[in-house]
Amino acid sequence: MARLNVKIGTLELKNPVLTASGTFGYGEEFADFIDLNRLGGFIIKGTTLNPREGNPYPRMAETPSGMLNAVGLQNKGVDYFIEHIYPRIKDVNSHVIVNVSGATPEDYAEVCRRLNPLEKINAVEINISCPNVKQGGMAFGTTCAGAAQVTKAAREAYDKTLIIKLSPNVTDITEIARAAEAEGADSVSLINTMLGMAIDVERQRPYLSTITGGLSGPAVRPVAVRMVWQVAKAVNIPVIGLGGIMNGRDALEFIMAGATAVEVGTANFIDPAATVRIIDEIQDYCTRHGVDDINSLRGII
Repeated sequence: MARLNVKIGTLELKNPVLTASGTFGYGEEFADFIDLNRLGGFIIKGTTLNPREGNPYPRMAETPSGMLNAVGLQNKGVDYFIEHIYPRIKDVNSHVIVNVSGATPEDYAEVCRRLNPLEKINAVEINISCPNVKQGGMAFGTTCAGAAQVTKAAREAYDKTLIIKLSPNVTDITEIARAAEAEGADSVSLINTMLGMAIDVERQRPYLSTITGGLSGPAVRPVAVRMVWQVAKAVNIPVIGLGGIMNGRDALEFIMAGATAVEVGTANFIDPAATVRIIDEIQDYCTRHGVDDINSLRGII
């Protein structure tokens, strides 16, 4: 059996397979389908300082080789998570990572501050694709200054592993990654969804209530692999790759491009056991190719 252990910041993962935020709920929803203990870790849905209702319906639409979503970060807020969800998932033998979102740097910092004392939350993933209300709705992750500002605020409030989730909707993603690294990020994850749009031509209206939404699924994978390859060469911190991973071969593309770990997202909607199947497929690949340690494949391209 190949060694699948990898390290992200201070996190020692038993294997490189994580779940992507927003596709796995709080983890417990998938407990009837898989053994959560087998995962390298799972990233819970986006959590904000205050409860959010999300966007009006319809807010999901299937597209060729992918899907659009505009859920709008629906959640009951960080205090609800701490009081009601955390006690139910804290004893899973896997790393629980909270995805954090906000409208201001202060929002991000306060959510991180409240999560920091939780013993079993040893990492947060900061979603910098959220609109910066102080800049007229521009996402923090589209500028180096915005990314640096949020990373710095989160770093000051959180003393465990800090992962910054990068937006692909930028000119040069390596610049954003370097900005996050300079302000203390332990890792970057990429890519978040790409901005897309679909129109129902029979009804002559957009499929989504918000008109545009985030595109995910196999359609984005070649772009995601390219961006991971670029970022892995540009920073000295671990890179987590995601975007359209459906099987072990897809995951290995990201690892060979330079990713230390991967996140499985849209595949969870199609096959609730996709994550553990991908772990097994990675292990099978290593056996067939005589790979003793998954880390030896990282960045070989």
